[in-house]
Order: sequence, then structure tokens, then C-alpha cells
Amino acid sequence: MSQRRQIRELPDELISQIAAGEVVERPASVVRELVDNALDAGARQIVLRLLAGGVRLIAVEDDGIGIPMDDLPLALKRHATSKIGNLQELESVATMGFRGEALAAINSVSDMAIASRTAEQAHAMLLDGRTGEMKPIARAIGTTVEVKELFFSTPARRKFLKTDATELAHCVEAVRRHALARPDVGFAIWHEGKLVEQWRAAADSDDAGLDQRLADVLGEDFCERSVLVDYRSSAQSEAGGPLIRVRGRAGIPDAARARGDHQFAYVNGRFVRDKVLAHGARSAYEDVLHGQRQPVYALYVDMDPTRVDVNVHPTKIEVRFRDSREVHQAVRRAIDQALAAPRAALAQPAPQLPLAPRVTVVPPWQQPSMAFAERTQAADFTPWSPAPAARVAEAAPRWAGEAVADPATELAVLADERDADERPASATPPTRSAPPAPAETDAWPLGRALAQLQGIYILAENQQGLVVVDMHAAHERIVYERLKAQADGAAMASQPLLIPATFAATPTELAAAEAHADTLAQLGLDVAPFSARTLAVRAVPASLAQGDAVALARSVLAELAQHDASGVVERARNELLATMACHGAVRANRRLTLEEMNGLLRQMEATERSDQCNHGRPTWRQISVRELDQLFLRGR
Repeated sequence: MSQRRQIRELPDELISQIAAGEVVERPASVVRELVDNALDAGARQIVLRLLAGGVRLIAVEDDGIGIPMDDLPLALKRHATSKIGNLQELESVATMGFRGEALAAINSVSDMAIASRTAEQAHAMLLDGRTGEMKPIARAIGTTVEVKELFFSTPARRKFLKTDATELAHCVEAVRRHALARPDVGFAIWHEGKLVEQWRAAADSDDAGLDQRLADVLGEDFCERSVLVDYRSSAQSEAGGPLIRVRGRAGIPDAARARGDHQFAYVNGRFVRDKVLAHGARSAYEDVLHGQRQPVYALYVDMDPTRVDVNVHPTKIEVRFRDSREVHQAVRRAIDQALAAPRAALAQPAPQLPLAPRVTVVPPWQQPSMAFAERTQAADFTPWSPAPAARVAEAAPRWAGEAVADPATELAVLADERDADERPASATPPTRSAPPAPAETDAWPLGRALAQLQGIYILAENQQGLVVVDMHAAHERIVYERLKAQADGAAMASQPLLIPATFAATPTELAAAEAHADTLAQLGLDVAPFSARTLAVRAVPASLAQGDAVALARSVLAELAQHDASGVVERARNELLATMACHGAVRANRRLTLEEMNGLLRQMEATERSDQCNHGRPTWRQISVRELDQLFLRGR
């Protein structure tokens, strides 16, 4: 039998140490809190000095407005802050810090000192965190916070720290996250007297300054292998601007990594790790990135502070949205729109290089007519492939009672308009220059077709050099996007089940089915209560009638509880269309004429997401003239 103990109040020092266990996990936690305070003070230059990975010393120097002499002793008291004063300010907080706990918590587990000076003071004042004594010192306007011997008063916590190198890496990462959000602020990190990282402040904090900071922090390769994201929701806020704006950069599928360590998401300038944002970003890559690869991105979500709650977690790294679905859809649409445009069409043309006259050996039966040069730009790539077209026609689903145009139309016979007088009678393949290209070809990103390699790849020439295209993968994406466009333009037809499928539902599923009955009907699903604890699926989307009705219903209900349920049905439908497109695309070893190759290139330039096939593989690669020169040691 346990002994009865009297209830009593805890001493203030123990309370602060308990709070420190929530706020201060390692030296990087201290760095994050101190840099937050420096940014709130309006700093434009922040210097971090570390010893032993931050265990022996963490010193953060800034050139902010400073702390007045009379307020300096209050800075180390619990729940003392200058950033909020009432509930209304808490609900719309725009500063990085607001709890008034960080400095008190850090002071309870370390030897801490603060030196600060405002513009009104003749000199700075130094406050000793242990004794509370203050004395004048020399310092420019701003604040310096020194934290020595972290966790010296709690040795057990200190034993859980890793090596100095590991703790240093976490401290650098904490500053990197701030640096990505504030390109107008300069950052410098010193460790053991050596400069580790330095990021200079941009002239301004607009998109150009942000791109430069992204390149400085994440590397030039990130900017080269990413696309610009700038999305504004159609809904308007009370101030008249967009309710949600999403900007930043999203990595192309080729830049995906095995780990999600290059995913940076910010809400109103605050770095967060949020499932809604992560799920919205990952769902935008579903159609171009398959498997377990993780996309890379740096996204900045700007929204009304009253629509997001940052007072959720002591470390302020988690947030809660008033309407998580609108945020999820904004992030997904922002990245989806950025990835949709073919990169070839967005690429800036390089300085024009003189193109040497091309000499191409073309079999007589594949020589194009001279009239083709005038119609290539608008030509459709529609090679004939009867067997796949027949299979696709049989498998084509019906949307709203009408069959989707089967890919046989995509594979119709290209008109054979050869001029008889251009076909030489000699069996020996002639050698001649290619037909003259119109002036518009200078603007063709994927260039002009030269030849076909092993019946698999198309070789083309553009202003940058050589373009290699996987013809099956490219045509598969073209057919797939057209099928999706046809399916999206029609209502989602519903197929009643002969025998309703029932399943034992959880309270969450029952609530979702009742609250979102209209949404389920729009998706072609009829899910209704069968008993107090059972749901019945009476109809499913016509295109998915052969699937597992219960599994589909449960997936949709689970998505409805957090995100947009249409994603489940859309993914299932797209899987079917992807299979159809794969069967309908031109196969390897199919001999193509020059006009067919050029038609494919022009379609790729006009088709969304044409840089990847339906399975996430690239469809084309650029080999520059410089790379070719390096292969042949030219200029050495």
C-alpha cells in the first residue's frame, strides 16, 4: 500500500526546470529560442558563437532594438514578455516568441548572462542570470545572450546529449531554418573560433532575395532543379488580399531524395512540421513521383494569423489550422500547378549557337515531304498501333454514361502525304540535308528531330545541344493527360451495387458519412447508415465498380476526416487511366518518320507534366554542347 503524501506547491526553481524539459531538449533548442527573440527585436545581423557543439557556450549577438535597463530583470522571470498582453493578441500573434518561458527555462539549467543596450541608453547593461546583479559594460545597440554549461544543474539530462559534432549539426540546422525564412537578415555561425556558415543579408526580402537565399542555403543545384511556386487562393480575406498564399520553390521529380530531410514548410514565417502541409505537398507529386522517394521543397504559406493557432506545442514547431482542408488544397494546387508546365517550355533559351548544316541519312520510305516543314508545329503525333488500341477500347470506362474517347484516336494513322517526285528510285539511300526548318524552330525547346536510336530513343537538336527522348514514356504521358482531361470534363457516374456491402464502422466513420453525404454523392459513392454501428455501401463510381467497395469507402471516409476525399477516388481512377495509357502508347522498336518524331516533340512541349511518364521516370534529357565538348576533350 502506497504511503499517503501531502499535496504542496513546487518551488519556482523546480517549476522552471520542469518547463525547461519541454522547451530545451538540446543546444539547438536554445539556439532556436534565442534567434527567435533576436528576430522579434528587429535584428538585421545575427551572430552565433558555439563551444563544444553548444554545450559549453551558446552566444547569440544581434543588432536589434535592445532591452531597456528597467525591463532587463523581468526578462528572466517566467511568463514575462513584451509580445502579448491579452487573449486577442495571443489569437493573432505575429511574433516568433510569445510565451515568456524560454529565457526563464534556459536560465534554470545553465549559467546565463544578458547584455543589452537600447538607442536611448549611453551604455549597455549586463545581467547575471544566477545572482541577478547588473553592471554597465560597453556594447553597441542590440543584445547578447550567453548560455554557458548547459544542463550543469541537471547532469542526467546532459548524459543524453550526443557528440559535439552531432549537436553542432543540429544547431546549424536550427539557424538554417531561420535563414530560409528571413533573406533580409544576415547570419553567421562560429564554432571553436572558426566560421562554420555565413549567409549575407539580401538587399530586400522579395522573391529575388528569397531565391538568392535558397541558393545560398540549399545550394545552386536546388534552384536549378526546382520550379517556382506562387499560388493565391480565390477566396479573399477581410483585408482584401488572398485568404491563403503559397510561394517558394518545389523540386522537380528528378530531384527527389530517399529521405525527407529537404522539406521546409513555413507558416507566416515560422518553420513548422505539420501533417496537413506534408500530406498536401506529397499528394501533388502522386502523378509524377512513385515509390518511396521524397520530394524536396521550400514552401511559405502566408495567411491570416487568426486562422492558425501556434499555441499548440511548447516548442512552437506544430500549428493547428482553423480550416485544414483549405490549407491542404492550397498547398496541393500550388505545387500541382507549378509542376504541370513542361520544363522544356519554361526553360530560358541559351545564347544562340550557330547550328552546323546537318547531313542525315534517311531511308527512301521515311523521307518527309517538303510541305511538312510548314505544318510540323501544329502536327499531332498519332502513329498507328492497332493491338493496343483494341485492348484500350475494350477497357475504356464510361463517365456519365458516355465512353471516354479511347486512345485509338490518339493512335490514328498519320496522313501519308509524300510527294512521289521526292522518292528517289535508287535503292541506295541518298545523302542530303534535312528540310529547311521555319524560323519558329528557334523557339522549339525540344528542338528538331534528327534520328531514331535503336527504336527506343529520339535524338533531337536544339539551341543548347542534343535532346534524347524516350518515345514510349513521352507518348504514354501525352495519352494519359488527354484521358484525364476527358474524364475530368464529365460527371462521375455512379454504379449501384446489386447487393449493398456492409461493414462495422467506427464512430469517426459514422460521423464522416453523415456530415459529408453530399460530397460522397458527388464522388459517385452512396454510403448510408445500415444500423447504429454499421454502414452500407450502395453505390460506387462506375469506373471502380470492380474494386473493393468497402475498402474504397473506408479510404474516402478517412480522407474526409482530415483532407479532401476526392483524392482517394482520383488516385484510383488515375491508376486505371495510367494502365490504359501504357497500353495505348507507341511501343519500342516502332520505326517513326521524322514528322512523327517532330509531332511527338511538339506535343510534349504542350502537354502538362510531360517531363515524367506515369511511373515517375524522366521522358527526356538535355545534353549541352559543353558536355559534348568535354566528352571529346575539345578546347583542352
